[in-house]
Order: sequence, then C-alpha cells, then structure tokens
Amino acid sequence: MNEGAIDVDELDGGFDLQSTVESGQTYLWNRRDGRAYERDGVHGGDHWYSTVLPATATATNEPEVVLARQLDGRLEWRASTPNAHERLVELLRLDDDLDAIAASAPDEPLVERAYASYSGMRLVRDPPFGSLVSFICSAQMRVARIHGMQTRLAREYGTPVEFDGETYHAYPTPAQLAAATEAGLRDLSLGYRAPYVRQTAAMVEEGEVDPAHARSLPYEDAREYLTQFVGVGQKVADCVLLFSLDFLQAVPLDTWIRNAIADHYPDCDRGSYEATSRAIRDRFGGAYAGYVQTYVFHFLRST
Repeated sequence: MNEGAIDVDELDGGFDLQSTVESGQTYLWNRRDGRAYERDGVHGGDHWYSTVLPATATATNEPEVVLARQLDGRLEWRASTPNAHERLVELLRLDDDLDAIAASAPDEPLVERAYASYSGMRLVRDPPFGSLVSFICSAQMRVARIHGMQTRLAREYGTPVEFDGETYHAYPTPAQLAAATEAGLRDLSLGYRAPYVRQTAAMVEEGEVDPAHARSLPYEDAREYLTQFVGVGQKVADCVLLFSLDFLQAVPLDTWIRNAIADHYPDCDRGSYEATSRAIRDRFGGAYAGYVQTYVFHFLRST
C-alpha cells in the first residue's frame, strides 16, 4: 500500500476536498459512507473518498485505487498505485494557483459570495471517457441521480479491484459499455440516455473518435468536435472540456448559469449558445472563466 499526506496550507489557495468532488464537476469519486451529494453539513471532506484510475492511465496497465480524505489541515491518501501523489495532483489540480485564479475573477457581488463560500474548491481533471459518459447522463438530472447512475454503471460493468480488504469497481471501459445492452442500461435508470451511452462507447471502442483528441484543438473547434458523440450538445461538450480536457475558459450554459445570466448579467444573453458563451466568458474573466462558472454554479445550487 502507498500512503502519505499533503499539508493543505502549502497549496496555493488551499484546498477543499468535499467541495471539489461534490460540486457537480465529477461523478467518478465515491464517498465511503455512501452519502456523496447529500447535504449533510459536513464541510471539508473528512470522509474517505475513492476513485479508480482506468487501466490505460496506470503504469501497471491494471485499474488502480486511490483514496483521499481531508483531516486536520492535511490531505491524506492511501492507494494501490505507486504514483498516488502525482495522480492526486493531476486529478484534483493541486498545482493550480488558486490565489492567482481568484484574483483574476471579476469584482462582481455574486462571484465574490461564491468564492467566499467555497474557498479552496478546485476544478477536477477526470479521465475523458468517464467524464463524457457522465455528462451524457446529466441531461435533466439532479447531481445525486447522475452520481448514482455512474456508480451503478461501474458496479455492473466495470472491472472489480481488490484493495485493502475491499472491492472497488473501475469505471467501465468503452468496450465494456459498447457490449452492454440497451435494456441492461435502462435497468440502471439511464432511461432515454441508454442508447446514447452505448453508441458513444461503440464510437470510441471502434476508434471512430476519441474524446481526448479534443485537447489538441482550439477551444471552439474542440467543443464542435465533441458534439460528434451521440447525446452530446454544446453544454455537455463544454462540461467535458472544462472538467477533463484543460479548457479552463469553458463556461457550460446549464440551467443555473442561464438563471445567473438572467438575474445578474442580462447583457450577456445574446440569443445563441455560441454568442452567449463568448459574452459570459468575457464577463467571467476569460482564461479562468470556467473556475468562476463552477464557483457560481455550486453556490447557487447549494444555497
């Protein structure tokens, strides 16, 4: 077993584990007590959270388990991978300078309240395929239900991994989901999203398109590239770009952000998704607009 800890005060801008993994950015982390996305008042992530790295992203070519919790000013981890520290830095963007990012945010009352409420929340960097399927499942769903879908998908189709006396499940590979039946996916409460997930997985498995390829494209081209996948519109594409592929300027225009535009930034409503997206990106500060979006989204959803 590999284990260790990071002093949170040594990270630029600090860190809040719970806000980071329970803010609607990622559905690939699970809380040991099974209460992820429940509003139980716990702030700071002092429960153990787990995720399983896909085999394609590990040195062993096998899925590897990473657990983390935040306790007494330290981010503790236990893992089956020898590279746990590096992977946590990657997955939770622990090398982002939050102080500098926060300083670049606009001096807007809503933004200031959001940053004050969730200081230390970072963006995530999820594996591209898991992020893509998660947000295909997100349409017209509350965050707790989206998370439940991904947990059931992993348990039903993902590879089991034994670690420290417990069984974890890797997120399904494209091959595993492409081989699933539509009826089987519907049984996991995916509803009309079931064929989207199956067809998207088949596209990736057959090498037709690869979500990771979008990382190499200019931002708006990358968003258009991702809309090739079945069930992916511009908002879902923006979510994958922001929470997996390092496009920190992306601002997904979901219901909460559209409400924020209507209530606080009506001049940014330009009719089309593309024009409104450009306007709110500029209002939110450009290069790190996705950080502002995530703070505002989590603040509005939680309050």
